[in-house]
Order: sequence, then structure tokens, then C-alpha cells
Amino acid sequence: MVIIPAIDILGGKCVRLTQGNYLDVKIYGSNPVDVALEFQNANLDYLHLVDLDGAKKGNVVNWEIIRKIQEYTALKVDFGGGVKSDAEVEALLDLGINQINVGSIAVKEPAKFKRWMKSFGSENFILSADVRDDNVLIHGWLEGTSLTIYELIEQFAETGLEYINCTDISSDGMMMGPNFGLYKKLQKRYPHLKINASGGITSIDDLKQLEYIKVHGAIIGKSLYEKKIHLNDLRANF
Repeated sequence: MVIIPAIDILGGKCVRLTQGNYLDVKIYGSNPVDVALEFQNANLDYLHLVDLDGAKKGNVVNWEIIRKIQEYTALKVDFGGGVKSDAEVEALLDLGINQINVGSIAVKEPAKFKRWMKSFGSENFILSADVRDDNVLIHGWLEGTSLTIYELIEQFAETGLEYINCTDISSDGMMMGPNFGLYKKLQKRYPHLKINASGGITSIDDLKQLEYIKVHGAIIGKSLYEKKIHLNDLRANF
């Protein structure tokens, strides 16, 4: 199982939201590039990078931070937050971003997402699904939909889509453990997909349970910043 530390950028700083609430923000670092370097120095290979300003505004905002992380680290970055245009996709891939998370566009404009995968390569994209009670939320968790996670995934069954980032919103930032039941259902239903679990991961035991479920990756944020999970323990166990 791949360990994927997360950096969420808001106002140029490294932050965490609680359950996606932009009014419930905790700042963990004034320089996201330094945080990324810390992850790299701990021998981690991946980074989940989210532009919260972009997610709220509807276009990528924090270009300079993205460029610096790409310049100063060798982390394989999956990026999300406000990607709406072909030009943004092209610019991100040109910067060396490993994969682009697509959430709101996949729900609102599925034909555009399919076109992106065909034009730029499906391997360069992750379907990003933020879920509460199996229902998908979009626009930085600010807008509900009538789609279930399963209906969303099945829309892209014939596109070559391989990667899913699934965040359980009710668990995210709550430090109470992930929604194991959700990930068990997803793994059973879609064994051919690479599913990354996100939300509520609080301990090495949580990570081991997700590894047992056979998810592809685990995205961890607040538990790292709050020192519930230590970088040394990740090195020792994964």
C-alpha cells in the first residue's frame, strides 16, 4: 500500500479543514514547500496536493507553490483544486504533476472529463470523490449531488480510468478512524481499480487495516500534523 501525505493550501499556507468547513481552519505551516521537503526527507515518494483557494474559486490559484514543490522535490504529486480548463490541465502536466484529481468536473461535465482522459491519457487523472453517506459532494464539499459514489464510478467504466481518491467527509479531520466499510465495499465492487482511502486515518493500526482491505493507497493529513502518526513509524511499517 502506498502512503500519500497531504498538503492543503489556503492563503499560501499549509492548513487542514475539519469536514471541509472553510470556517474551521487550522494552520500547520507557513511554507508548504518546506512541508513537502520534510515528507521527501522521510523517504516518502508521493504527495496529495490540494489548492483549497482554487477549489473554492473554480480555477487553480496557487501556481507559484505548485512550481516550487515541483522544482525542489522529486515527489510524485497528485494535484486537485479548481482545475476546470484544458489549459490548466496542460500547464500542470507540463510542470511535471504526476496526476490531476478531477471531482466537480466529473460530476458536472462528465463528457469533458472523458475528453481529457482521451486527449491527455487516462493514467494522468484520478477521479476524486468526496462522499458522505455514499453520496458525492462537489465544489470543495460545498454542494451536494444526487449521485452515489458507485454511480459516479460507473459513468467512467469504459474510459480506462484506473485511479480513485475517495474521501469520507464525515471522517475527515475528525481523528476517529476511517470508514472501513466504505472502502471494503469499493474494493469488492471494483477490484480492478486503484482506490486511495482518505479521511479519518489516525494510527498505524488504521493503515494496517486499510492495507488488509487491499486499498491501493492511504492519504494522511491531520494525523501527521497532529503527531498521531510519526514519519519514523511510517518508515518502519510501510
